[in-house]
Amino acid sequence: MGNLILMGDSTNAWHNLAVESALFEAQGKQNRVLYLWQNRNTVVIGRHQNAWKECRVKLLEDEGGRLARRSSGGGAVYHDLGNLNFSFVVPRHAYDLRRQLEVVRRAVAQFGIEAQFTGRNDLVIAGSGAKFSGNAFRFSNDVALHHGTLMVNVALDRLGRYLAPDDGKLKAKGIDSVRARVANLAGLNPEVTVSSLEQAMRQAFTAEFGPADALSMDDLDAVRLAALEREYGSWAFRLGKTLPFDATLQRRFSWGGVTLELGLKGGAVISAQAYSDAMDEAMIARLAPALTGVRYENQALGAALRKLNHPQANELAEWLENTDLGGHAT
Repeated sequence: MGNLILMGDSTNAWHNLAVESALFEAQGKQNRVLYLWQNRNTVVIGRHQNAWKECRVKLLEDEGGRLARRSSGGGAVYHDLGNLNFSFVVPRHAYDLRRQLEVVRRAVAQFGIEAQFTGRNDLVIAGSGAKFSGNAFRFSNDVALHHGTLMVNVALDRLGRYLAPDDGKLKAKGIDSVRARVANLAGLNPEVTVSSLEQAMRQAFTAEFGPADALSMDDLDAVRLAALEREYGSWAFRLGKTLPFDATLQRRFSWGGVTLELGLKGGAVISAQAYSDAMDEAMIARLAPALTGVRYENQALGAALRKLNHPQANELAEWLENTDLGGHAT
């Protein structure tokens, strides 16, 4: 297995996410790749989030920004040129979260900054607990993706201007923790710039995993890359179709919030959509198919999700078995 480093060549989020997916498809089975990239004035939402509820879309676009949807789970984040993104694309058998996080820890340590991993997906400053990096994940049978942000000098006023966290998250974490518990690395050490942090990440990657070769954009399949970029930039992928629904069920769990929107007819679920900021995007993707065609009744809904044989699905099942369904089944 080889080690490769790819440097981004664009600040267009749709292109950059397409590059990441191209790496996932073509390189991830046989190589460990570090991809470093930046987006300009972009809100990036998780794979199963409702764009309209997570982002002030019109305001963002009116002010020249872009909305993008990534392939992994997790919540909405704001990217500008004061932020550096990293992606580890690796064979599934070589995936090692501890060692990948060690690359980030080594990189920021070069500037005298001590980092810790905490919560579901955050890297924070030791001592203060201020978040400077959010991480998210995607897995196939053969390939793993771990990517995240590194806040160097992000415009924090825009972060709060464009993101619209849901009420459940605000109640669960507190308004202050959602809006304010973040830190720019440059505020801790002015020697941290995007350029210097890029170099530190490259050095830390080779220190942790061994020598690495440079990968070029020319090494990627241009036709496939163009197709992926069209998909990531499409209205359908980014904003999706809004299904008519008769029942909305929502709850926040320790691992993330879930909103189920269900279309009903004759006492049964005829269409379903699941929105979530949970990290396990593959499990969330299984919810709607599992519920479609099921009788709109507590035990039937719960039983359908228990068939997924997943701990988080079991929590959802217990909730559905005991929640008030609101009399929508007629």
